[in-house]
Amino acid sequence: MSATRFLLIDAGNSRIKWSLVEEDGTPLATGAFEHAHHSTAADDAALDAWTDLPAPANAWISNVAGTPVQNRIQRLLDARWPSLPRTVVHAKATQCGVINAYSDPTRLGSDRWAGMIAARAAYPGENLLVATFGTATTLEALRADGVFIGGLIAPGWSLMMESLGSHTAQLPTLDAASAREALGETRSFFAIDTAAALSSGCLLAQASLIERAWRDLKTQWQAEVRLVLGGGAANEIAGALGVPHTRHDSLVLSGLALIARDATAPHSP
Repeated sequence: MSATRFLLIDAGNSRIKWSLVEEDGTPLATGAFEHAHHSTAADDAALDAWTDLPAPANAWISNVAGTPVQNRIQRLLDARWPSLPRTVVHAKATQCGVINAYSDPTRLGSDRWAGMIAARAAYPGENLLVATFGTATTLEALRADGVFIGGLIAPGWSLMMESLGSHTAQLPTLDAASAREALGETRSFFAIDTAAALSSGCLLAQASLIERAWRDLKTQWQAEVRLVLGGGAANEIAGALGVPHTRHDSLVLSGLALIARDATAPHSP
């Protein structure tokens, strides 16, 4: 077993992403699998992806998808590496240079926490607004001194569209793939068919939220703020934004790598 390899697992509400990395965060292998709580075939497929991997020293897990998903991850790890030490990450009051101003720091989602740690490491000494687009859209305001002052949570792009389809009589229920197809067939956000209109409207709602939050934060801090985007819908939302932004497509996994390295590094007494 190598003492320098970490297995990182990011279990979100849509799927589970993983990466095997060296101690310095260099990825050796990456992958993802869908949620399937009672599917032997899905578990077999997930294990197949790990078959030829060298043994990690330990596993570091961010899970915001609930107990059944956590149980599945533990079962998969037991099947591949039965004795592998594993840590389920939770937000703390302070870690890796980030200070958590949540009224109860442990209530902050581990994905948001790991993402901020990664963003601060990637852009040290900068004021940041970290926007992540998954099932939910989350925004984190992180000062240059590492203090997380608070954030916002809104329905994600797909969830907005699904909600409209589920709660109206005549609107279609669109997933991200069908919405992308609809957007690809229109030349303007002012669409001439219902699917494109719904896709565009929800997309602009996302972009407007981000732009408003970014501008308000700049005004509040009287300083420049780097807008950092990540998550599965970042491509579409980035295309709708009218403000400067930076892409970082592996925030949670990168943050888990930093957390793992910090926790396992020797510290002076």
